[in-house]
Amino acid sequence: MESQDELQEPISQSPSFDPPAHSEIDSRLENVLNDDKLPYFSRLRLASWIELKQLFHLAAPAVFVYMINNLMSLSTRAFAGHLGNLELAAASLGNSGVQLFAYGLMLGMGSAVETLCGQAYGAQKYAMLGTYLQRATVVLTLTGIPMTVIYLLSKPILLLLGEPPKMASAAAVFVYGLIPQIFAYAVNFPIQKFLQAQSIVNPSAIISAATLVLHLLLSWIAVFQLGMGLLGASLILSLSWWVIVAAQFIYIVKTSRCKQTWNGFTLQAFSGLWEFVKLSIASAVMLCLETWYFQILVLIAGLLDDPEIALDSLAVCMSVSALLFMVSVGFNAAASVRVSNELGAGNPKSAAFSVLMVNLVSLVISLVEAVIVLALRNVISYAFTSGETVAAAVSDLCPLLAITLVLNGVQPVLSGVAVGCGWQAFVAYVNVGCYYVVGIPVGCLLGFKFDLGAKGIWAGMMGGTMMQTIILLWVTFRTDWNKEVEKARLRLDEWEDKKEPLLRTSK
Repeated sequence: MESQDELQEPISQSPSFDPPAHSEIDSRLENVLNDDKLPYFSRLRLASWIELKQLFHLAAPAVFVYMINNLMSLSTRAFAGHLGNLELAAASLGNSGVQLFAYGLMLGMGSAVETLCGQAYGAQKYAMLGTYLQRATVVLTLTGIPMTVIYLLSKPILLLLGEPPKMASAAAVFVYGLIPQIFAYAVNFPIQKFLQAQSIVNPSAIISAATLVLHLLLSWIAVFQLGMGLLGASLILSLSWWVIVAAQFIYIVKTSRCKQTWNGFTLQAFSGLWEFVKLSIASAVMLCLETWYFQILVLIAGLLDDPEIALDSLAVCMSVSALLFMVSVGFNAAASVRVSNELGAGNPKSAAFSVLMVNLVSLVISLVEAVIVLALRNVISYAFTSGETVAAAVSDLCPLLAITLVLNGVQPVLSGVAVGCGWQAFVAYVNVGCYYVVGIPVGCLLGFKFDLGAKGIWAGMMGGTMMQTIILLWVTFRTDWNKEVEKARLRLDEWEDKKEPLLRTSK
């Protein structure tokens, strides 16, 4: 354990080599915020300009990448839909019922890399990033083994859940082709977080866009020219994810921008695995509890007396919400990177200012989205269906959709801040309480007991989201950022590789 004097040393002195030329973790923002000679509004203006440039540099490509990833999955379902109604339903069931579970689990576990790589990069302990990347890949690959068993058992699982045998069989065929995708996730998400921690985001966006074009071409060949059906569509989706993985890894190995953070393969990736697993599990639980929350909304709505209109209107609203949610996810990634970088660099005021700015920007964007949705409330459903009854139901739900969009402008960003600080376990507990102890029971009470239907279910569950957002706001803005800097320093010292024997934890 270091002495108190050692803890007070500037974190930036820890490395024994020069930082990469592309490093943006410098003291400009911290210097401006500490410059008492500048008038207050001049400090605010300069600090805002510095932060906004870095924020949008991170957020814009991240939003693009997440949207492209969604489009690949959506296009696969579209190709399946051209095979017939059964194939479309099977692909949708396989995607929403099975594949989304693996996606949420792997992405959540991968966010552990976000905390560690972001703080290590800010502290200029660059060599640790490559080890964290490999360690995360090992943990996620091992997690992929039980996930593969679940995929192989998808037919009996779907039958157990009450799906018709014909539907379960077709969905299982689709899911079998997604097994290679599990292990692509295991490599892709650590690579993605490794690059984001260094503010390297544009290459991933370019690679994803190019892969989408290749994916559409290969899907057309497999489904229509070779007649490979559902299995062919899902295998091409898996292949496309592996193309993204390979291209990103080649970029890491070849680019000079990663020469300090990638030093080749190391056996140290197999040390400290249990500690990494614990942080990964906390990250996965935090994200999965959020991901499953609104999926449960749709399942509960299916239990209403007349579920067809409720499900159709919810499907329209959830589609709009999911599309616009990608903007919030981009800012979630940007918030995590900015906060973890500044904490690792020992800049408490910069970290606090980054939190304030990213929340304000995301909130303003979400307010604009909410206003647009309310203005189009009477016509928005016609992009999905021509039914007037559904249009009226969607119009009735739009005020709740608008409030949800505003909450989504803040809540995911606060989750990103939590990842940047390493608060995943705390947020997981908050999610359990707010979502599953409060939100779902209140939603069921309003929907069934008070006969408010889908509107009541959504309102109750939205109350859980609001409670979670208020708690995270309270905790975030009462945070002692000087203490968070010290925690980041201690965490990095604990996790830093010290050439210990294989399979021993670092401390």
